[in-house]
Amino acid sequence: TSEKAPVVIVIHENRGLNAWARSFADQLGAKGFIAVAPDLISNTVKGIEKTTDFETSDAAREAIYSLEPDHVTTDLMNVLEYAKTIEAGNGTFAVAGFCWGGSQSFRFATNAGDAIDVAFVFYGTGPDAEEAYADIQVPVYGFYGGNDERVNSTIPRSEEAMNEFNKTYEYEIYEGAGHAYMRSGDDPEKPEDDANVVARNQSWERLVELLNSL
Repeated sequence: TSEKAPVVIVIHENRGLNAWARSFADQLGAKGFIAVAPDLISNTVKGIEKTTDFETSDAAREAIYSLEPDHVTTDLMNVLEYAKTIEAGNGTFAVAGFCWGGSQSFRFATNAGDAIDVAFVFYGTGPDAEEAYADIQVPVYGFYGGNDERVNSTIPRSEEAMNEFNKTYEYEIYEGAGHAYMRSGDDPEKPEDDANVVARNQSWERLVELLNSL
């Protein structure tokens, strides 16, 4: 279509820009949005240009946890600058991250000011420092699996800080779904009533609705 669309920066999980992260970006595109999915570990390890060059996904994960937070922020700011040049974009920008990327999405909201319009956090944790939440200028929407105790135990802290600074933080917890349910729910072998599949489908509906409201 010739209609312009929001640009969504997709922040991958802790295994890098793998096949699933690309597939999520493709699914966004199929729904009429523009997806930009940077590889945040490209050229961060000598001799390795991109995620798929790592011998194992564990090696990719190791590289991710070696990244300096400020380096990630700089990269995402550069991606945002690129996103602004996309002619088919309508001038609204979202970040959507998963797992490690979900935490980065929340964190980027503390650094991007009003340069973005919304942050989507899929089973990621909020910043540790309470004062960081004061810098958020956009709504943050959370998506969590009910069986994800490690991440969910941090929700009250984030909620308290967001409320204290009068920020919008709305989240859904999908009953029975595990961590990374967006990925596991994409498995075509799983039955339709599988908790991860149900959560994945409901999350897509919510995400599309929120993006369309921008």
